[in-house]
Amino acid sequence: MTDLLTEITKTLEDHGIDFRIGLGGDDDLANCTVMCLTGDMKTTVAEMGRAARDQVVMVRIDEDTKNDLDAWIETGAVKSRSEAAALFIREGIKVRSGELEQLREALEDVSRAKQRLEERAKEVIGDPRGSEAGN
Repeated sequence: MTDLLTEITKTLEDHGIDFRIGLGGDDDLANCTVMCLTGDMKTTVAEMGRAARDQVVMVRIDEDTKNDLDAWIETGAVKSRSEAAALFIREGIKVRSGELEQLREALEDVSRAKQRLEERAKEVIGDPRGSEAGN
């Protein structure tokens, strides 16, 4: 892991970036997150072009965000606010995929716990649907 950190640090320094600025020293490097992003969004745009965008999600955004989406439209990179928002939602999910996977695992734990609770409740009080069927 140290070799990887050294390689990342050197590559960033070669590009004039010292990510250790603002950290309290090498001890804080253990708490540092390095995120690698693609230099462009061509892959995401291409993926969006292949996948149907048939799900509607309503969101409320502030004016600055609306202006940023409009700026993307003006560049010609996207055709609409909807397309711009979909692009950045997809990119954000990619960036946070690790955290999302942890949350999915936690949701699975909750689902299993609910199932166990329902099974235990049926053992204790019976199946209410079973008693209705008999009436």
